[in-house]
Amino acid sequence: MSTFFFTPAVHHGRSVRFHTGERQYRAGRIFPVFLPFLGCPGQCVYCAQDKQTGHEVPSGTKEILAEARILLEKASPCTAREERELAFYGGTFTALPESERALCLEFLQNMRSCGRVTRARCSTRPDALSPAVLKELLIAGVDLVELGIQSFDDEALALSRRGYSGSGAEAGCRAVAGAGLSLGIQLLPGMPGSTPEVFLADVEKALSLSPACLRFYPCLVPEGTVLARWYREGSYRPWSVEDTVRTLGTALHMAWKARVPVIRLAVAPEPAFDRALIAGPRHPALGALIQAESLLSAAKEARDALGREPERLVLPRFCQGFLYGDRGALKKRWSMLGLGPERIVFDAHAHEAELF
Repeated sequence: MSTFFFTPAVHHGRSVRFHTGERQYRAGRIFPVFLPFLGCPGQCVYCAQDKQTGHEVPSGTKEILAEARILLEKASPCTAREERELAFYGGTFTALPESERALCLEFLQNMRSCGRVTRARCSTRPDALSPAVLKELLIAGVDLVELGIQSFDDEALALSRRGYSGSGAEAGCRAVAGAGLSLGIQLLPGMPGSTPEVFLADVEKALSLSPACLRFYPCLVPEGTVLARWYREGSYRPWSVEDTVRTLGTALHMAWKARVPVIRLAVAPEPAFDRALIAGPRHPALGALIQAESLLSAAKEARDALGREPERLVLPRFCQGFLYGDRGALKKRWSMLGLGPERIVFDAHAHEAELF
C-alpha cells in the first residue's frame, strides 16, 4: 500500500478537478556548473557524462570554476523578483576531494554574497553521504541535493554496477531529508534489469520519500560504454519510444497526483551526445509525448469519477502544446472519452483542469 499522499481527482457535484502538472518547474533560472566524472568512484555501464554535458575534454575543478565565475560576473545581480540557482551537476559532488569541494562551496558563497545567485543545488550518489558532509552543504548554503538513485531495485542496481543496494538508496534519501536539505531523486527507466513494472515501483518508492522534485532519464546507449557492448552482444535491449511514453506517462500521472514536480522527462539535447548514440528511446518531443499520455490518463480518471458523458473540459493554457501528442496521434483517444475538440477549451488563468 502506498504511504505517500495522493491528491485524486476531486468531485464538486457537477464537475471534477484534477492536476496537470506545471508549465515549467522553476526554482529560478538555473546556472549549471558541470563536473563530469569528478568524484565518481567508477564509470557506470551506461555513463557518458563527457558527451552528455558537452565537456569532452576533462577539466579540473579550478578551471571549471574559473570559467563559471567569468560568466556569472558578467550577469546582472539578482533582483528581489528574480532568483538564480547555482547547480553543481555531473560527477559525484560529495565524493570530491575535500579541498576541491571546499573550492566549490567557497565559490557558491562568493556568488551569493555578490548577489549573482540566490539558491544552490548539487547532484551526488546515495552512498557518498555522511552527516559531516551534509552539514557542510547546509552551512555553505546548498538548498537541494539531487541523488542519482537510478533504481531502488537490487537486481537492476547490481546489473548496472551501481555499488549499493535498494535499501542503501533509500537510506541516502532519508539522510538528505534528515539533514534539513530538500531532496531530489533521479531515476533511470530502462536501465539493465529495469522493466516497466520495476520502474513504476521505483516511482512509488520515490514518492513515498517526499522529494521536492523528480527527474526521469530514459536509459540510452552511447558509444564507448559497457552498455554499448552489451547492446551489440544482444545481452541488453533498450526500451522502445512507445514503451517509454506509455510507462513514463503512467509515472508522471502518479507524480501529478502526489503534487511532486517532475523537472526532466528526457536527457537534454547535446550534439556530441546525440552523435554518440547508437540505440535507445530518443525522440525530439519525448517529454511532450509523455505529458500528453499522462494528461489523457488523468482525463480518463476524471471522466470515470464524473460518472456521465462529459460536456466540457477546461485545461490550463500550457496543455495546448502537447494535448494531442505527435501530429495529432491522440485525437481519436480523446474522442473515445467523449472529448472532441469542440468540448475542450483552454484557460490562461487556470491552474488545474476541470471536467464538467
